[in-house]
Amino acid sequence: MKKLVNLLSLVVVLGLLLSACGTKATETLVSEPTEVATQAPTKVATEVATEVATEVATEAATEAVVEVPTATSEPVATLKIWADDTRTPILLAFAEDFKAKYNVEIVVEDLGRVQDIRTPMITAAPAGEGPDIFIGVHDWLGALVESGLVAPLDLGAKADEFVPMSLEAFTYTDGKLYGVPYATENLGFFYNTELVQTPPTTWAEVLEIGQALKDEGKVQFAFAMAGGGYENLPVLTAFGGYIFGRDANGAWNPNDVGLDSPGMIAGVTYLADAAKAGLIPTTADYETAHSLFETGQAPFLMAGPWALDRIRASGVPYKVTTFPDNGAPFSGVQGFMVNAFSKNVLLAQTFLTEYVATQEFMQQIYETGLRPSAFKSVLANTTDPDLLAMGQITNAIPMPNIPEMGSVWTAWNNGIALAVAGTQAPDAAMTDAANQVRALIQGALAGMVNLPGSYQDKVGCGGQWDPACEATAMVKGDDGLYRLTVNLPAGDYEYKVAMDGSWTVNYGSDGAQDGPNYKFSLTADGEVTFVYNPETHLVEITIK
Repeated sequence: MKKLVNLLSLVVVLGLLLSACGTKATETLVSEPTEVATQAPTKVATEVATEVATEVATEAATEAVVEVPTATSEPVATLKIWADDTRTPILLAFAEDFKAKYNVEIVVEDLGRVQDIRTPMITAAPAGEGPDIFIGVHDWLGALVESGLVAPLDLGAKADEFVPMSLEAFTYTDGKLYGVPYATENLGFFYNTELVQTPPTTWAEVLEIGQALKDEGKVQFAFAMAGGGYENLPVLTAFGGYIFGRDANGAWNPNDVGLDSPGMIAGVTYLADAAKAGLIPTTADYETAHSLFETGQAPFLMAGPWALDRIRASGVPYKVTTFPDNGAPFSGVQGFMVNAFSKNVLLAQTFLTEYVATQEFMQQIYETGLRPSAFKSVLANTTDPDLLAMGQITNAIPMPNIPEMGSVWTAWNNGIALAVAGTQAPDAAMTDAANQVRALIQGALAGMVNLPGSYQDKVGCGGQWDPACEATAMVKGDDGLYRLTVNLPAGDYEYKVAMDGSWTVNYGSDGAQDGPNYKFSLTADGEVTFVYNPETHLVEITIK
């Protein structure tokens, strides 16, 4: 059998060969992409990973491991990992053990929240300044794979140890796996056990129970909307609604947009009718929805594991169960991915296969993350009743990981909001939403410079923060600057610059992509003119 010593020797040699034509990594992140992003390293890294990942992962998973004495020797390699503040301590605790066994040093950098890792990864990796391994969410794959930033993986026989849905989530449309999942998260159906002894099995029953409790003066609403499409997906899918269809191979099909499908319209009609009857609020508000449930003013709530701490602290008696009518929520999956530009692609994949994909590691990740585990054995031994209940919602749908999903959110949420508020009929609202998404996907809004923000509903847009609203599209002048003039009532407002009718490329008040919101205030009604400079990505405003 091949020894790990031989594997490490291969990795070191490969690393030297790759480093001969690469850029030396540093600990400093770059602030913007470089020309390297479109050049050969993407192809090289991907081909290397594709050709040898299967052999390395399979052999390493099945053959004996030889401990390498390291007391007097220098590490044969270093792996840099970008993690969040929850996972960093766990990785650091395992680092010494890994070094002792494999003579490989692990450097873990805490980047804060999981969502704070994506942008630095996209900008730093092509310049050779990214990590070898990074934590992320499966729906990042659209941007990462299409940009050649993430290497494919092969778990070999260990794939059988993971919850199938979690592997599906990290599998892209090319059929390749790009992440080692460690946790899943999806909504669960919460019900107040003092108000409801037996949970409803249909959405019609949800309203019947809510109406009876309201008639008795015990509650204000049957359930409270905590948001738009994501939060209400279990209702919409129960009626047959969908976002994207799938092709013959089971991959997401961006040409089949389902926002105006009969099932989606039926689900939105259910919500609109419930609002008209006073059984749900006419506006979606996360804080209000949770407060209503936590104070006993709504017997039902759709919420995820991220809300467990506050719900438990409230003292409300509750249980979590599956959704009425077999409604399906979205599932988000967190996992470890490998940077395709890494000089240690093979070693990184071996680390994930041999060290991360183990009962011991996955158990510790689970114990600190308050999320259902993606590892079968850990999930099977879960004792937390809430996490166990959410983990057993087996029909959860992995959020589409294709780039086109970014074109869906604003139009989808606004369509639901307009229908529930009674501003527009459900069929008209969702037809408009679907057409807007199709236009975005087809590139009909390419070149649009927009100013989505909290002011848009005051100037003719269907809702706020809509990067595709024609009413706030800027017009390019002969001087190359873009302008927009609107009349606004007094108040405090925020906005950003968005390109091409979507949030994929946006600029904040510092001129940086994904930067902070611009803010401005009007002490009286007035005319506001925005001027955007495409060179600096900055906006100036004048108020009359």
